[in-house]
Amino acid sequence: MIGVGPCRRMTTRVETNGDVWVYWQSASGTDVSRVRNVSAGGMFLEVEKPLPKGQMANFHFLVQEGSIRADAVVRRYDPGEGLGLKFVAVEKETGPNLAELLRRLRGACRSKN
Repeated sequence: MIGVGPCRRMTTRVETNGDVWVYWQSASGTDVSRVRNVSAGGMFLEVEKPLPKGQMANFHFLVQEGSIRADAVVRRYDPGEGLGLKFVAVEKETGPNLAELLRRLRGACRSKN
């Protein structure tokens, strides 16, 4: 049996099934990456090159809900997998679009079960 500790995450992440991409920029450069999962508190990006833990980056979601812009900090890097990021700011006017994206993704998860 695998030991399971308490979850530190305040919000539940939703799988994107490859439907969500972000354009992002940081001190290390710019890129476009697939979002593996997302929540109101953060996301996990599939990336080849790591960013250092603690580095800030700016993200622009490329989704049908419209503009979603957020700043996030790198919390972890899983080699061969990607980056775990925590949102530190979501632009106020794009927050409703993030909420709508999460509703759509949760609905897609339910319809598959």
